[in-house]
Amino acid sequence: MKLGFADIDQILTIEEAVYSHPWSRGNFTDSFLSGYQAFGIRDHSGEIAAYFFVMPVVDELHLLNFAVRKENQGQGYASAMLRYLHLYAKEQDMTSVLLEVRRSNYRAIEVYLADGFEEISRRKAYYPVDVNTREDAIVMRRMC
Repeated sequence: MKLGFADIDQILTIEEAVYSHPWSRGNFTDSFLSGYQAFGIRDHSGEIAAYFFVMPVVDELHLLNFAVRKENQGQGYASAMLRYLHLYAKEQDMTSVLLEVRRSNYRAIEVYLADGFEEISRRKAYYPVDVNTREDAIVMRRMC
């Protein structure tokens, strides 16, 4: 299902619980104002269980942000969201989906590899770790 401004509070709660350097309310607001698309899945209680934000770049869809609420991890929500992501990319006539992931995020990397993403490059010192340290990003792509 498509997400919008009314969902920002729930998205922020998930974001702040699962990421060491979460996006801010302003990042999400700016994404919506820029016309980027956001999709999510709700659990049996109606709460958002997982979401992603995407930005089209010519013929490629860039996955900007993707999270599964801690309580819902390991229940298949990530796989379901990735299936929807690829369907959406095909509907939009995209040739591929691109993403960056922290080098240390082994769980996400395993999920992406299992979904057919391949590492295509690295971005040195892309993500902040603390005040004086940065971490590489692994750039991954899956063809549509």
